[in-house]
Amino acid sequence: MTTMSDPPPPPEPLNPPGTRPNARFLLAHPAHFIALGFGSGLSPVAPGTAGTLWAWLSFLVLQRWLAPAEMGWLIAASALVGWWACTVTAKNMRVLDPGSIVWDEVVAFWLVLWLVMPAGFWGQLVAFGLFRFFDAVKPGPVAWADRHFKGLGARGGFGILFDDIVAAFCTLLVIALWRFW
Repeated sequence: MTTMSDPPPPPEPLNPPGTRPNARFLLAHPAHFIALGFGSGLSPVAPGTAGTLWAWLSFLVLQRWLAPAEMGWLIAASALVGWWACTVTAKNMRVLDPGSIVWDEVVAFWLVLWLVMPAGFWGQLVAFGLFRFFDAVKPGPVAWADRHFKGLGARGGFGILFDDIVAAFCTLLVIALWRFW
């Protein structure tokens, strides 16, 4: 029996440490909604791939309404907002770089698609495969960025984004070498 002087029990945590986020967590804060890629990061299988697919689809839709320069500004703004959103979400999840945070994939893949425009479907598919390879396997410079920057930048947001930006530049480098050759 509780009395008037007993404090109320603490609220149930939105996302207990070690658990995957759910729809309740996604909708609990605007930062969660953004960082989890509008829900694509809730995928139980390969959330990074789901986030990259969402990025590809959303890019195709956005490019119909935005000029290339406007798309560039959107990507830049999305990176800054993503820094904040990833920081808040990782802090609330109590995990340094949760796999369900996919806004880093979204911003990085938008950058790739923006810089390889006007690549057709097959060019975009190659870009998708290369980006997923660099992001998942983390060879060379991507692994270096992941090791050295994880957790930096207002408790994590910058580090979460940075290794994916490096993966994007590795993707772009391979595409540039392929086109040159």
